Amino acid sequence: MSPVPVVLAGANGHGRSHLRNLRRLSEAGRVRLVGVCERAQVADGAMDGLGPVPVSGDLGELIERTGARAAVLATPIHTHLPLARTALDRGVHVLLEKPPAPSAAEFEALCSAAGAAEAACQIGFQSLGSAAVGAVRSLVADGAVGEVRGIGAAGAWVRTSAYYARADWAGRRRLDGRDVVDGALTNPFAHAVATALAVAGADRHVPGAVETELFHAHPIESDDTSCLRLRTPQGVPVAVAVTLCAERARDPFVVVHGSRGRIVLEYTRDRVVLQRGGGRPQVRVHPRTDLLENLLDHAAGGARLLVPPEAAAGFMGVLEAVRTAPDPRPVPEGEQRREATEEGLRRVVRDVDRAVLACAERTALFSEIGAPWAAGRDGRQ
Repeated sequence: MSPVPVVLAGANGHGRSHLRNLRRLSEAGRVRLVGVCERAQVADGAMDGLGPVPVSGDLGELIERTGARAAVLATPIHTHLPLARTALDRGVHVLLEKPPAPSAAEFEALCSAAGAAEAACQIGFQSLGSAAVGAVRSLVADGAVGEVRGIGAAGAWVRTSAYYARADWAGRRRLDGRDVVDGALTNPFAHAVATALAVAGADRHVPGAVETELFHAHPIESDDTSCLRLRTPQGVPVAVAVTLCAERARDPFVVVHGSRGRIVLEYTRDRVVLQRGGGRPQVRVHPRTDLLENLLDHAAGGARLLVPPEAAAGFMGVLEAVRTAPDPRPVPEGEQRREATEEGLRRVVRDVDRAVLACAERTALFSEIGAPWAAGRDGRQ
């Protein structure tokens, strides 16, 4: 097949990972980068190996000028809907970074645009391209751990003040009157939420009541230390607890608690660990399908789209609960410490690593497991 002409919107920040992937696919003869939509200057060296291509701040004009057949959109959250419409209306297939939209209303508009278009739209939850998710669901369906009693997810990373200084929308709930919802649950740990819902079989269902407890240690509008809990249509509790103010960064994971064992999915590693009784854990690493390649294969008529917009319905229900929740509450100064680093000021929330793990283990909220900075500060909805 001839290389598919592709444009990239957003070449800085996370867009650099897409440039690396486009370089790989270009070398494999799958794609040809024909343009970049970017209003800021592209970082030096970012385009090496991809050849000189036009750069424009107008995606529609760029598509028409280059004849692109696919677009990768890695721009700020609140720009996703208008840019996706611009591409879809021109019959261009879209890989849209997560989160797909900053509100339920904009997500519905995105789904309508995708449904009416002659092109496909794939949402960039890369972890959902992993065969590990299906493997976990098969283990559950086969009764490998007995009755499922709950599903937890935990994420503990370190981000400094530089992370929030990188863009005017970083750490914001709203910007210039528009929803952004750039919080720990909805952006950096969006994969934890989406993967937990996929494992639970609740990824395509808007959840009912969602309990949230949102906090921030950094001086931002949004949350950097948060948890939530919901129930699947079958009544299984799903709890997700995350922080960007960890004492020590750890790989995030999803855990299925069963009556006869547990399954741990380390979703960034595609690694599944089955633990039953006192036996030795069974470990398997699964393959992952690149979502841009899957989109191209789907467009060519030979593959099922792995993450269509409807696969993000459950996640967007969670995002909407976070969006409409009361503003995150500050972690008291006495419950955090500050450290100066080369990357910026780091904030560490007291006992947060233990709290995040405990929530995942017990499918509980921070206020329920005795987190000192959450005591008496119940932010549930």
